[in-house]
Amino acid sequence: MTDIEYLKKYYQKDNLDDAVKRLKQGEPVQYIVGEVDFYGNKIIVNKNVLIPRFETEELVSKTIVYLKKYFTNPITIVDLGCGSGCIAITIKKQIPKNEVIAVDISSDALEVAKENALINGVEIEFLLGDMLKPINKKVDCIISNPPYIGYDEEVMEIVKDNEPNIALYAPNNGLKHYEIILKNAKSYLNNEYLIAFEIGYKQANDICKIAKRYLKNSIITVEQDLQGKDRYIFITNIKNHIL
Repeated sequence: MTDIEYLKKYYQKDNLDDAVKRLKQGEPVQYIVGEVDFYGNKIIVNKNVLIPRFETEELVSKTIVYLKKYFTNPITIVDLGCGSGCIAITIKKQIPKNEVIAVDISSDALEVAKENALINGVEIEFLLGDMLKPINKKVDCIISNPPYIGYDEEVMEIVKDNEPNIALYAPNNGLKHYEIILKNAKSYLNNEYLIAFEIGYKQANDICKIAKRYLKNSIITVEQDLQGKDRYIFITNIKNHIL
C-alpha cells in the first residue's frame, strides 16, 4: 500500500488534498494520520514521539515469549525510554498480571504514552526521568529501545527532519544509554532477571562487551531481525535457562 492509499483510508476527499500536501512536504504519513497499528494496538503518534517500527514489534514479541516461559509468578517490568508507550502497553495487554512501569525523559512523550494507555485500557505507572534514575524499587525485567544512532551516522531525511532527535541520537557511537543501563542494572534488578534491548545492527559486539563487564555471570544472546541483521540482545542470569 502506498502512502497516498494509506491516507485515503483516513481522509475524506475534502481533507485528503491537505494531507497529500503535507506528505509531499516531507511529513511522515504516520504523523499526518496521527496513529499507527502496533501489535494490533492503536497507538497515537505525533512529533513528540518516535514512530514505532516493525523491529520493535519483534522485540516485544520475543520478550513476551521469554517472560511467559521464565516467570510464572507476577513480576515487575520497566520500559526505559518508553516514547509512545507501545512496548509497555503491549506487554501489559499480553501479560496483564505483571506490573509495568514506563520511563521517559520527555514530559511531552509521557503525555502521549498516557493517552495511549488510556485508549488501550491498561494501567501503567509512568515516571518522568532519565533511564533508571526514577525507579525506586527492584524489578525483574528491563526492556529498552533507547536512542542508539551515532551523531555521525547517516539517517534518512524524513526521519532526521521530523522525529525527535532526543529519541534517535546518543553519544559514544550510540552506546551511551546501553552502558548507563548495564552499569547500574544490578542495583535495580531482583536476583533473577531479564534484560531485553533493541540495538543498532552494528552494535552487538560492543554491547555484549559492556554487558560482560558489568554482568559477569549472565547469559547473553544476540538475535536477528526479519532482515537477518543483529537487532536484539537478551541478557539473563536465570539458572538452567538458555534463551
